[in-house]
Amino acid sequence: MKTTQEILQQAKAAAGELARLTSAQKNAALLKMADELQRRSAEILAANAQDVEAAKSTLGEVMIDRLRLDEKRIAGMAQGIREVAALPDPVGKTLEENRLPNGLLVTKVRVPLGVVGIIYESRPNVTSDAGALCFKSGNVCVLRGGRDAFNSSFALVSILRDTLSSLGLNPNFINVLEDVSRQSATELMTAVGYVDALIPRGGAGLIRACVENAKIPCIQTGTGICHIYVDKEADFKKALDILYNAKTSRPSVCNAAEVCLVHEAVAKEFLPLAKQRLCDERAAAGLPPVELRCDERAYEIIGGTKAGADDFDTEFLNYILAVKVVDGVEAAIAHISKHSTGHSDCIVSEDDAACDLFALCVDSAAVYVNASTRFTDGGEFGKGCEIGISTQKMHARGPMGLEELCSYKYVVKGNGQVR
Repeated sequence: MKTTQEILQQAKAAAGELARLTSAQKNAALLKMADELQRRSAEILAANAQDVEAAKSTLGEVMIDRLRLDEKRIAGMAQGIREVAALPDPVGKTLEENRLPNGLLVTKVRVPLGVVGIIYESRPNVTSDAGALCFKSGNVCVLRGGRDAFNSSFALVSILRDTLSSLGLNPNFINVLEDVSRQSATELMTAVGYVDALIPRGGAGLIRACVENAKIPCIQTGTGICHIYVDKEADFKKALDILYNAKTSRPSVCNAAEVCLVHEAVAKEFLPLAKQRLCDERAAAGLPPVELRCDERAYEIIGGTKAGADDFDTEFLNYILAVKVVDGVEAAIAHISKHSTGHSDCIVSEDDAACDLFALCVDSAAVYVNASTRFTDGGEFGKGCEIGISTQKMHARGPMGLEELCSYKYVVKGNGQVR
C-alpha cells in the first residue's frame, strides 16, 4: 500500500507532464476510459457489491442508493466521460490580448490549476467524473473517497490508470488515496506545495471540516438547502410537478428540494394538493411518503409534523420536506436569504414582476423560474459532468466543469523593452 505522502509526491511530479499533452491525446484517452469502464463493468459491480453489503449496517436505504451502482449507472458514467471528451479543451485558450503603447503584447491564457485534491463521500460516480474532468483540463487529481465507497472507487481508478498505461501515458495523472482514515484527509488538506486546490464534495460536516482545517485553497461545494416558493400567481399543475420532482426524484442529492414556501393567499388551496401528491398518493402506490414538517400556519391547514427549530436549516437528503406559509414574494426572498446555502432556489409563478424580483434578489448559484432545482448539474448544464457544485462566489460558482478547473496566466512578449 502506498502512503499518502508517496501518492502526493507522484502526483506533483506528473503535473508538468500532463500539462504538455495535446487535446487529441487527452480525448483519445478519455474515449478509451469510457469504453473500458463498460467493458470491465463486472469488476466494478463486484467491488460495489462489497461496499453496499458493508454499508447495510450503517447507512439508510436512501444513502445506500447513492452508493449503489448498476449497469445503467456505469453506462451513465461512461457517457459523461465521452461528453467531456467532446467538449472544447480549455487549456491554452486566449482570454484577452492587449498590445501596450511600449510594444509589449500581453496575452491572458487559460492554464490548469495543477494538482487538484477532491475529498468526497459515498458516490462512486464522483470518481470517474472527477478523473475525467481533471484530466481533460490538464490537472492531476488526488482522490480521497469515503470509506463506504472505497472498493468501488479503487476499482474505478484502477481501470482509469490501466487505460493511461496502455496508451503509454503516466498513470499518476489520476490517483486515489489508499488510506481512508482521518489522517489521510488531514494530510490532503494540509498538502502545501503538493496540491494547488482542494474541492470537498459531500455533506455540511465534510465541507466544514475542509474549510476549517485546509491550509491550501478550498472551493466549497455541495450543501443544498434548496427552496421551492409557490407564489400566489402560480400555476398549480406546474407547482405540483416541480415540487414532486425536486423532492422525490432523488432525495439524497444536493439539488433536491428541502423547503417549500407557499404564499398565504393560496396556502389553503395548494397545501392539501401538495400533501395528497407527496404523501397520500405515494403511500397508496407503495412508495415512501414525504414527511411534511410544517410551520404553525401550514400545520393548521394540513397537519403533519410540527417543524422543529432546525428544520429550515437542515439538508435532509431524505423524504422529508419543511413547509412554511409566507406573506409574499418579499417574505420568501427574506426567508431564503436567511436559510439558503446558496445552491439552488426556485419560484413558481406566472407573475413576471414577481419572477424578476426573485431572480434578482435571491443570491444563489442557480435561481430557477418555473423549473425544478434538480437541473443544477454539470451534465444538464452542458458541461459533460461536474466535479462539484460551488456555493461560493470566488473563481467558480455553480456546477464546476472544465473551465472552472483552470486558472490563467499572462504571457508577455517583447523585443528588448525595459522599464
